[in-house]
Amino acid sequence: MKSPVYNVQAVPIDKIRANSYNPNSVAPPEMKLLELSIWEDGYTMPDVCYYYPDEDIYEIVDGFHRYSLMNPNSKHFSRRIYDREKGLLPVVVIEKDNSNRIASTIRHNRARGSHDVDLMSNIVSELTKAGMGDAWILKHIGMDADELLRLKQITGLAELFKNKEFSHSRQIKNEQI
Repeated sequence: MKSPVYNVQAVPIDKIRANSYNPNSVAPPEMKLLELSIWEDGYTMPDVCYYYPDEDIYEIVDGFHRYSLMNPNSKHFSRRIYDREKGLLPVVVIEKDNSNRIASTIRHNRARGSHDVDLMSNIVSELTKAGMGDAWILKHIGMDADELLRLKQITGLAELFKNKEFSHSRQIKNEQI
């Protein structure tokens, strides 16, 4: 497989939308720094998207905050960046199903930032409901068994714990990943 970065596309901002599950947040000072960085250096990293051909829409997997600076409907909109870039955002496309796109988003975010605990709990719940087991979540999201257990407990959904023996909570560490 060739890395997506070799196929960067300039996509009109109105053909891009945010995903519904990104738990990453950036504080206002860092958003200002991101805006300055993009103004001074340009876009040095494309957004990662999934393309929906039936809608002719690109959905963000990674790069929501870079996108926000170009989105006229965002509170972080930067007119000067939008004008300079002519409303075009650099994008690469990945071909993955929804669960793997969620995992990609989390991996990208965890590699460089922090997450909202409630949103992470919702993601664990969504992945569990989609049939992804604990071992899959641990491997693809990059968390340890104790963190996964805490996030499941926060949701309070009994279905996340069905078929689990509580006395062996550390057992998932020993599962084949």
